[in-house]
Order: sequence, then C-alpha cells, then structure tokens
Amino acid sequence: MKKIPISITVNGEEYDLYIPQNRTLLEVLREDLEMTGTKEGCGLGVCGSCTVLWKGAPVRSCLTLALEVEGEDITTVEGLGTGEGEIDPLQKAFIEHGAVQCGFCTPGMLMTAKAFLEMSKDPDERSIKEAMSGNICRCTGYAKIVEAVMDVAGIGGPESGRR
Repeated sequence: MKKIPISITVNGEEYDLYIPQNRTLLEVLREDLEMTGTKEGCGLGVCGSCTVLWKGAPVRSCLTLALEVEGEDITTVEGLGTGEGEIDPLQKAFIEHGAVQCGFCTPGMLMTAKAFLEMSKDPDERSIKEAMSGNICRCTGYAKIVEAVMDVAGIGGPESGRR
C-alpha cells in the first residue's frame, strides 16, 4: 500500500511520518509513536477508551483517520500534567477517589473530563454525568469517576452537602 507523508503534533512534539492513507489516529499513536496510553476498546467509537483531544475537543481516535489531523495538535493521556513529573489534577483526583480500577477506560475518561472541564462554564453533577456518559466503564459504576471530576470542578458530591 502506498504511504503518504503527514506531520502531526502530539503532546507538543512534532512528528513527521509516512503512513498508509487508511491508518487511524489510534494506530499512529499506538503503533507508530508507541504512545500506548490511548486504548483500543471496541474499534467502533462506542466505548470511549481511545479518546484524545483535537482542538481541545474529545474525539474517538479509532474513528479518526490520521490524515484528518495533518498539521494539527493532538493531546493524549501522556500529555496531561506539567511535563515536569507533576500529574494533572484530574489524574490526582482519580487516584484519590478510587476512580481507577482496571484502568482500561481511564485514559478516555480523563481526556473526556479534561475537555469538559475546560469547556464548561458552570459544571454541576448532572452535566458531568452527561459529559462522561459516552465512555464505558465496567468496573467502577461511574460514581467514583463522577466524584473525582466534581472534586476538580470544585463542587461537592452528595455526601458533602455542597452543590
């Protein structure tokens, strides 16, 4: 198959690659760039485990052709944090709230929550649940994930009495 050149920036670093035209962003991230934090779950864009940020918005990398992001900036779970060893507040909250169990859905959950919190002016529990509903988790029952996102958003959960 004929390969074509593309250039993408991932987590602030530019990459020049030669890839088949039908290669997905997920394949480029995992196989070509060896960034395995982004997970492949369903391959159909349903589970959300492959979620990355493109132009600040969450996208399913299993459904996005790498050619679509030519010249663009992509952020993966590896790009969270300060780059100086500090983890992102969302990552910290997920750990503190026990929102990570098997961890398979975690990268997609983190990226979805990151985009939501950056775009939302006034998040509340309902809007967080709605934003996270496109990501499937089979371990946590979502409660701890929602609590972690609420914590970072600065709003209390049901047990805190704050809303």
